Amino acid sequence: MNYLEILDDVKTHIEHLFQAEANEQLVYHNVTHTEHVIKHAVEIANFYRLSDRDFFIVQCACWFHDIGYLETREQHEQKGADAAGTFLKSLSVDEGTILEVQGCILATRMPQTPKNLLQQIVCDADLYHLGSGNFKERNKLMRKEMAALCQKEIDKNIWRLGTLQLLESHHYHTQYCIDKLTGVKNKNIRTLKAQIQDSFQLSTPEAAKATTKDDKPAANEKKKKDDKDARPEKGIETMFRITSNNHQRLSDMADNKAHIMISINSIILSVVLSVLLRKLEDNEHLILPTVTLLLICLVTMVFSILATRPTVPPGRFSPEDVLEKKPNLLFFGNFYRMSLRDYNDAMEKMMDDRDFLYGSLIKDIYAQGIVLGRKYRLLRIAYNVFMFGIIISVLGFILAVAFEV
Repeated sequence: MNYLEILDDVKTHIEHLFQAEANEQLVYHNVTHTEHVIKHAVEIANFYRLSDRDFFIVQCACWFHDIGYLETREQHEQKGADAAGTFLKSLSVDEGTILEVQGCILATRMPQTPKNLLQQIVCDADLYHLGSGNFKERNKLMRKEMAALCQKEIDKNIWRLGTLQLLESHHYHTQYCIDKLTGVKNKNIRTLKAQIQDSFQLSTPEAAKATTKDDKPAANEKKKKDDKDARPEKGIETMFRITSNNHQRLSDMADNKAHIMISINSIILSVVLSVLLRKLEDNEHLILPTVTLLLICLVTMVFSILATRPTVPPGRFSPEDVLEKKPNLLFFGNFYRMSLRDYNDAMEKMMDDRDFLYGSLIKDIYAQGIVLGRKYRLLRIAYNVFMFGIIISVLGFILAVAFEV
């Protein structure tokens, strides 16, 4: 089944529906929101390395998840699931895949109840904005849309209270979104609570009189301080974890490539030494290309082994080094000869010092990058030697046989 072709058909179909049945009241649940959900779903799906089929299910569910708003706000998830089933059947999609797409759509019904990873991805992509920097903008559009659909103005404070209740009751389902978005979502909650508190304080006569121009500079200073202290801790931790995992995967790939080179050249050397060398006495014209092939295999193996050969540091650090924040306590090569007590003391000092902790994480990632650079540089030499060497060796055998004849 060509999933990419079907997804193109789905995209064209949904965009046509939003255009043909355009509703000016839908300033939030429109094609723009759907495209945002698709973008975030792809981001999360890429992190989990979904199969082509699962990737198709997630994207297809995202395209259809809000299409029911074109008919009615009530039970729009069921409308979207029904529309997805009808359209996918017309494209001869199998029943199992259709049921999974519909399950993902229905899982977005509030309160969200995803039952598997695919449903979790769709749910988190749908409410991704709750933990993003554009939450305020999207929330305003939601309020404007709700007021248009209900045909009455919604009090700002009442809307804020409802939104706060949604934020506090909501939680992300995938670990990726928990790590990346929870910190920003909590910041949005704090901002919303502050707005509600300020609004209720200003609504009382005593509070309104107490609010003077002299209070504004102090409030501004406090706001600046809060903004300065607020750091996306979860986002930073996620960045370090993802980067470290990517480096580890690249290191594993390099080791596998080196293993392939070592195995192939070991086989070639075994065959040449056990079979071909015995016949060189009767075929002296093959001596030169044979020796060339042996040297090529030997050089390739040497560079492949160098790419995987570990380099182990001394494994010790001094208390002065810890005070100066020099050692990377996250790499075993810097502490494997230290006592547990000394290492524990150094780790506690690092955990109490955010700059020391983040500095160690940065050093660890940098060191991984240096090792990766060396590995891939040596591997490139090994592959180049093997590729060009094999070509030269084969040409040598051909010329030796041709001239002998």
